[in-house]
Amino acid sequence: MGNVCSPSFSCDDTVSHCLHCTVRRAGYICQLQDNLHNLEKELEKLIEARNDVMIKVTVAEQQAMKRLEQVQGWFSRVQDVETEAEKLRGQSSLAVQQLCPGGFCSKNCKSSYKFGKKVYKTLRAVQNLRSEGDFKDVAQLLPENPVDERPLAPTVVGLQLTFEKLWRCLTEEQAGIIGIYGMGGVGKTTLLTQINNKFLDFPNNFDVVIWAVVSKDLELEKIQERIAKKIGFFNESWKRKSLDDKAQEIFKILSKKKFVLLLDDIWEPVDLIKVGLPLPTSTSASKVVFTTREFEVCGNMEAHKSFKVECLRYEDAWKLFEAKVGKEVLDSHPNIPELAETVAKECGGLPLALIVVGRAMACKKTPQEWEHAIEVLRSSASKFSGMERRVYSRLKFSYDFLPSDTTRFCLLYCSLFPEDFRINIEDLIDCWICEGILDEYDGMRARNQGYSVIGTLVHACLLEEEEDDCVKMHDVIRDMALWIASTIDHEEEKEKFLVLPGVGLTEAPRIGMWKDVTRMSLMNNKIGSLSGSPTCPNLRTLFLRGQHIDVIQSNFFQSMISLRVLDFSFNKWHSAFQISNLISLQHLCLSHSEIQKLPEELKYLVNLKCLKLEHTCYLRRIPPEVISNLKMLRVLRMFRCGSFEQEEDSILRGDGEPLVGELLCLKHINVLTMITLRSLHALQRFVSSPVLQSSTRSLCLQFLDDSKSISVLSLASLRQLETLDLFSCENLEELRSEYTGEVENMRVTHGFHSLHKVDIDLCSKLTHVTCLIFAPNLKNLRIKNCPSMEEVIKIDEVPAEAVENLIPFARLEFLRLVYLEKLRSICSNSLPFPCLKELVVLHCQELKKLPLNCNSVSKRKLIIKGNEWWWKFLQWDDEATRKAFLPCFMFIAW
Repeated sequence: MGNVCSPSFSCDDTVSHCLHCTVRRAGYICQLQDNLHNLEKELEKLIEARNDVMIKVTVAEQQAMKRLEQVQGWFSRVQDVETEAEKLRGQSSLAVQQLCPGGFCSKNCKSSYKFGKKVYKTLRAVQNLRSEGDFKDVAQLLPENPVDERPLAPTVVGLQLTFEKLWRCLTEEQAGIIGIYGMGGVGKTTLLTQINNKFLDFPNNFDVVIWAVVSKDLELEKIQERIAKKIGFFNESWKRKSLDDKAQEIFKILSKKKFVLLLDDIWEPVDLIKVGLPLPTSTSASKVVFTTREFEVCGNMEAHKSFKVECLRYEDAWKLFEAKVGKEVLDSHPNIPELAETVAKECGGLPLALIVVGRAMACKKTPQEWEHAIEVLRSSASKFSGMERRVYSRLKFSYDFLPSDTTRFCLLYCSLFPEDFRINIEDLIDCWICEGILDEYDGMRARNQGYSVIGTLVHACLLEEEEDDCVKMHDVIRDMALWIASTIDHEEEKEKFLVLPGVGLTEAPRIGMWKDVTRMSLMNNKIGSLSGSPTCPNLRTLFLRGQHIDVIQSNFFQSMISLRVLDFSFNKWHSAFQISNLISLQHLCLSHSEIQKLPEELKYLVNLKCLKLEHTCYLRRIPPEVISNLKMLRVLRMFRCGSFEQEEDSILRGDGEPLVGELLCLKHINVLTMITLRSLHALQRFVSSPVLQSSTRSLCLQFLDDSKSISVLSLASLRQLETLDLFSCENLEELRSEYTGEVENMRVTHGFHSLHKVDIDLCSKLTHVTCLIFAPNLKNLRIKNCPSMEEVIKIDEVPAEAVENLIPFARLEFLRLVYLEKLRSICSNSLPFPCLKELVVLHCQELKKLPLNCNSVSKRKLIIKGNEWWWKFLQWDDEATRKAFLPCFMFIAW
């Protein structure tokens, strides 16, 4: 077999390179058709790959992720190569036509070469881009902004002052946990939103600001989820972790950050430790701010500061209402602005109600429509457009969240009183006890429960605290309560309220309207007579306070067999009326009425527990054996009861002995107010009774002509004594203190621990009232027309050990000294007066110096009222003290 020989050439690199380039250039032409075909197929695959990647990117972006920069760059390059390929496709027909048969050469080699080269490079680019498009990740989680802006209504009024206080607290003061509380719809969430958005202006103040809505059904996992999303932890694996594991991870991150957690709408305490939060202290940089309708939650959350959001003042309320109604409507008729103001006032400054009512009236352009709106809001507000669904339903959450049916019904009971009515707490509790509403049906336990219920309702912002131990119900809350009362069942009995106070009635409702009513309030009308005999076997409560009644038909109360509470106060009726049929009656109020004789039939009301005869200054006769026969009586209120002219057999006649004798028969009495006694013997007999000692709240000693002194021990034995009046005791020279026994027991035996008001008038021989230094809770002291009084308290006459560490008048708020001609001193020592608000000195010409120095009434604004000449000649310890109190003085020309 022979060998095949081939020639071998030796050439340098330059020749070899030239040969390679020639072959490659020839390839651009001879492979043009194949490259065009391959480019078409590869481009289709690239577009398919691009679409797949785009789907992944879209899904990721829907999950709030951001596409990677390399992915975005790849998309741009794909777009460029696709554009280039489309251009080549348009030129391909002409280029192929220039090729010779077989495609190995071209009629225009230069042109075919250039085109073929472009096709080849584009093909390689398409292939490379396909390879690059195999991305493991196409997007990543966005780094969270420190603060997410939240939507806020353009019209926000009336919250600026509270907002400024909150912001200062967040940025300047020492408070780690801050509570914002107030009734539903008052603007708490709006305020919290303002706080959240304010952080946008100060992005470096905190590392992260987290917003979480809590609501009634507290779920810690949802709060954790919101935190996790904000700090970038939330994913599929997060969802599978336990509550404790999530808390651990949150704690690790937030303990290294300066954070703010905003919790909106808390109904019960949130365990921040279980959530995983590093618990802020009063000095820590991180903060927790929450909103709630329950003030009690602020305490349970251990808030370092709490801010109450109040309803809007009228000026701000009108601005909000005006914005919702619109200027066009308000200007559409000259009578509408005045009517609109009336409508706005019906909303009671509650922003939620102002917004709902304002929007509803935004299309009403006739005065008649506005007048109709006023009528509906006053008579049946629940029928006003949007009120039931948008206002009452939201407020009802607070009602539903109350701890018991008892508390809920106590709230509904308050709706029997008129709008803006200041309800005396003691009177309200009297009614609740006699109605049998409270769980504790009798005694001080029931009264204490009543106070607890009041506290719960106040803390839930469903009642508002007022001065003089009163509460008030906001108009919108009252309307909501009446709306609820019209639909509820209570204790398996259908409740039907008929509430018509202050609507101008001149006659009682027609008899047919009484039939199924259980609670009726006709307070503050102009009813002149009560006639007929309404059949109302279910009626338990009847409020007839504040009428013009001068005729009562004898059988009017005949069929009210279930009536428990009858309020007949502030009436002009002065004759006795037939009440012996009211066998179930437990509460009878005749206070401020013009009744002249208490009916003897009263003694047959054997179930009566509460009798109120306060300010019955026309009462000339309380028959013997009426009070003493009311064996079930628990509450007897007789402040300023009786006229000066008493009939012969009235128990109010004389020195008080007959009255004391009747009172000693009441074995279950636990509240007794302002009994007037006129002899030392009657007083001694009175204080000898343990029952009367523990039940007496107020006492008036008047015309004590048989004694020059009264033992403080006898008065101090009245452990519940809150008010003491000494009036016209011309012979009284001293309130005698016996400093005997062990010093440790001295304050106990001489202490008036419940006493908070003392009024002394026309006691011409009384020289001092030193014993009042042992009244630690005294708030109000008035001394008038006592010409012999030289010093209010003679601290030097009390043994030093008895007053050791004692601050006289530590809680005194009001001190009034009038017509004390010999008064030289209030106290020889300067006193701090930490609570003093007002000092009145009139016609006390010998009083040259006040017991005040620069440390007195610190951080408080004291008002000092008096004669100008007296103030001008006052003496001060030094010039600094005089200047400190100079702004406090208010001149009285009296």
